[in-house]
Amino acid sequence: MINIAVLASHNGSGLDTLLKACEDKILNLNIKLVITNNTNAPVLEKAKAYNIQSFLVNSKTNSHPDDTIHQILQENNCQYVILAGYMKKISIKITNDFKVINTHPALLPKYGGEGMYGRFVHEAVINNNEVISGVTIHEVNEEYDEGKIILQKELTLISGETSETLEGKIKALEKIALVEALAKCLK
Repeated sequence: MINIAVLASHNGSGLDTLLKACEDKILNLNIKLVITNNTNAPVLEKAKAYNIQSFLVNSKTNSHPDDTIHQILQENNCQYVILAGYMKKISIKITNDFKVINTHPALLPKYGGEGMYGRFVHEAVINNNEVISGVTIHEVNEEYDEGKIILQKELTLISGETSETLEGKIKALEKIALVEALAKCLK
């Protein structure tokens, strides 16, 4: 069984998706640990509820957070790192030694890069009168949203679409795409 770590800054909804996929026997993974940079992240309570080891690592708790995260991943034999709304840039040391996967709420390469996350992406899509948006699951490298694309899923915007309605649709699509992309990677 493959060990994975989930990195999340807030809710970590990707953790819920992965737990459900494992429970339903769609994915054969061991969610070994959760790492967050946020003391008040709800993902910490989720990890506790599911008996998953969790770590708080940030610049206030550690003088070299990236080195500490790398060490934790190594010590726990994690092969994959899944970013579930993790709001910090991943160091090249981590991306070189582990397969790091991110979900992005747009069809890359459009609407990617620093500062393009969550509602900012959806607002840009709406403001540019796009008719198609979607989700990209990609490997993470040293540049924001430029890693190898694993899978994309698209949807058509409807008349009167708002950033809020689009965000809801994208979040639902992200769950499907994340599971499909991981299944593809694990083959």
